[in-house]
Amino acid sequence: MPIDITRTPAIDESDFTNNDYTVGWLCALEAELAVSQAMLDEEHPDLQQPENDTNTYTLGRIGQHNVVIACLPSGTTGISAAARDLLRSFPNVRFGLMVGVGGGAPGNSSEDPRQDIRLGDVIVGYPNGSYGKGRVYFFDKV
Repeated sequence: MPIDITRTPAIDESDFTNNDYTVGWLCALEAELAVSQAMLDEEHPDLQQPENDTNTYTLGRIGQHNVVIACLPSGTTGISAAARDLLRSFPNVRFGLMVGVGGGAPGNSSEDPRQDIRLGDVIVGYPNGSYGKGRVYFFDKV
């Protein structure tokens, strides 16, 4: 009989440490954090974080993965500091996601509105020299 990983087992606050989280999820806005929190199958209790780490964290599980979601302090810009603090506070994070509303994603210069980046599209970035590049996966073509 297969194990049902969607069921929420009882959690003892002493069960988790900062080393148990392997997926880091970054949000720049509180609205993005709220939606990200709703994606968790299970929420874990807060853990202590260093005084110099000003991120807001939500801890939890999606499937079999322990996830730490970080949100920038209100009124703050610059996601690189948030990523640095997350990696310092959660040293076993091996996968990072920047998830958000895509306000900074450039539109396509095409006259065809079906080629613009819209809600539901996914942009995957990858480094190329000193600049990042990205590939757009349009929701209606996936």
